[in-house]
This record gives sequence, C-alpha cells and structure tokens, in this order.
Amino acid sequence: MPANRPAADCSEQLVAAVAEAASQGQPVYISAGGSKRHILGRNCDAAPLDVSAHSGIIDYQPSELVLTARAGTPLVEILETLHQQGQTLPCEPPLFGGRATLGGTLACNLSGPARPWGGSIRDLVLGLQLINGRAERLNFGGKVMKNVAGYDVSRLQAGAQGTLGVITQISLKVLPLPQRSLTLAFELNAQHALDVMHARAGKSGPLSAACWQEQRLYLRLQGADPAVEQAARDWGGQALEPELADKFWSSLRDMTEAFFSGPEPLWRFSVNPTAAAGLTGEHSIIDWCGAQRWLRGEHSLATLQQLARGAGGNVSLFAGGNRDGQVLPTPDPVIARLQLRLKQAFDPAGIFNPGRLYRHDTDALSQGTSQCT
Repeated sequence: MPANRPAADCSEQLVAAVAEAASQGQPVYISAGGSKRHILGRNCDAAPLDVSAHSGIIDYQPSELVLTARAGTPLVEILETLHQQGQTLPCEPPLFGGRATLGGTLACNLSGPARPWGGSIRDLVLGLQLINGRAERLNFGGKVMKNVAGYDVSRLQAGAQGTLGVITQISLKVLPLPQRSLTLAFELNAQHALDVMHARAGKSGPLSAACWQEQRLYLRLQGADPAVEQAARDWGGQALEPELADKFWSSLRDMTEAFFSGPEPLWRFSVNPTAAAGLTGEHSIIDWCGAQRWLRGEHSLATLQQLARGAGGNVSLFAGGNRDGQVLPTPDPVIARLQLRLKQAFDPAGIFNPGRLYRHDTDALSQGTSQCT
C-alpha cells in the first residue's frame, strides 16, 4: 500500500481550476487514486482534474464517533487512524490496493461484504463540502449525527460519480470495531445456500456477511465474544482460521478473487435477496445475503435487465465490455427528469465527468427519457 500522503488543503487551487474550466467550456474528469476509472461508469476522455493532493484528516472525535477528512485522503489512512482507536467504517469499503480515496468511494457509493448490516458509505455521511460548476464552494449537512438540513443534498453525491461537482471534504459517522470475528463455511449448492442465508439473517444473531461461491457458503459472525461463540455452536459448519477468513473477505471486498479477473464483462445484479439462485446460475457469486450477485460473460444489457426486473432489481455492466455504450440500467422518465434538473443546478455548463453515467442527449433528457449525462 502507498505511504500516507502529506496533509494539504488545495481547495483554492481546485476552485481556480473549476472556474477556468467553466469559463472555457472545458470538460474535466475528476480523479484522485484512479482506482475506479475503468469500472462502474462509461469512458470519460475529458482532461483530468486531479484532487489527490487535497488530502488529510481534518478532525476526528473518537468519543463522538465522527471523522472529517478531505476527499483525496486514502481510505487506508483513515482506517489506520480509526483502528488505533478501536473504530472503523462499518460499510467496509473496497481499498483497491490502497488507491481508493474517501471522495471516490462516496462518489461511486461502494461498500463491501458488510453492506446489508453496516449500511453503505452513503448512510455514514453527515455532511460535505462541494465545488459546483460555477466554482462556488458549498456546504451541506454538518458534523453531528442529529443534524437536520431539509433535503439531504450530501447523499445525492453517492453514486453520482463526480457528475454534480468536486467533493472536497466529507464528515462521517464511524463505529467501534467488533470484539470478535469468526467465519463459518458450508458445502452447499446455490439455492440451498440462499435458503440458509435467509434463515440466519431472519433471526437475531451476530451475522455480518454472507457470501456464496464455488459451492461454498461463507457466514461471518461479528460482535461480543459470547454471542459469536453461541451462534457458531448453533449453526455448525467449518470454522476458518482467522488469517484465511480475513484473506477471503478482503479479496471479496477488493475484488481480487480470481472470479473478478479476466477479459470477460463483469455484471453486477442488485435484486431482491429472495430471488432464485437460477437468476445468475451456479457460475457466479452471491453476496450481501442474496441482494448482490455477480456474473461474468458476454450478455446483452437489455436481456439481463429484463431478468433483473423480474427479480425486483436492476443490473449494470460493472467492468469490461463496451464502456462507450450504456452500462447502467435505463432510468424511467421521472428519474431522468430529476437527473437533468440536478445536473443543470449543480453543473450548468456540463463540465464535470460528461457522459460518465449515461450517453449525453439533452433533448431526450428534457423530454424525460432515459438518456442523461
């Protein structure tokens, strides 16, 4: 992992860079660690706007469970600081070899295996600072958990992939590390694994991750030592050595498992957890207790989207394939109109990450159809 970057406030330089880009109508691609450039969204060939130097933890109050850091701060630096105080980010975001940053993680709304129990990175956001397309510095939310500020604009940035502005600072709530962690493994087919996942998740217990792949179900128990020990006795299965368990969950979190490598397109389904295992077949990964499923291979987005809708969700081309085409599910007319209005409000000149989410078609968007920037 890279060494911690020196803390630096580069907000003035970023404001100046945005002002110049806006005045010249020059699109920019916002980037820091570069760990997500070729996943999630479409190709964006705009001039880079590097925010990696805008880094450092600004404020951390362990007793208040709140941390504030600049957007270019590597997640590994944040987690190291939190772990020294026995705390962590409960959404378990991917680190991507140490390149993932706080701002990029929020912009892409990425979370790890603990997502159904620890929430998403979006759920942790208390407030943020943002540079909009007019080169104005805006503040949303606050630094306390009881903050109420009308519309939750801070969370609009989750999943926007930088299309609404340059995130410069984020305040997050954090949580204590679990006292104990134990992973159980079971030899099961996909459907049986889903049934077991739902049975365990439907009852009180220390379950914090549930994943199936290669005919094996993995259940992670975390919490107070007595609760973990009791659940392990009740549930059975093979207890993995801590080192092996940590390696498995970190490789799943960071997508370094062999399943995720290779040239074939990688599809991510977000569906009803109770959807049948046959949705993606036996050659896939079922994560998040059934709510997230991964599939590799050449497929039509339209065909997979039809399957996903039938399972109560959607599908996206997460990595590989044609990234100049459509990679996200088509929004309905109402959502498309909202996206257009948000884009016009935050980025009237359309300079931020153009085409990253959808193919650009202003006329179609104005009519509330599926194409948007």
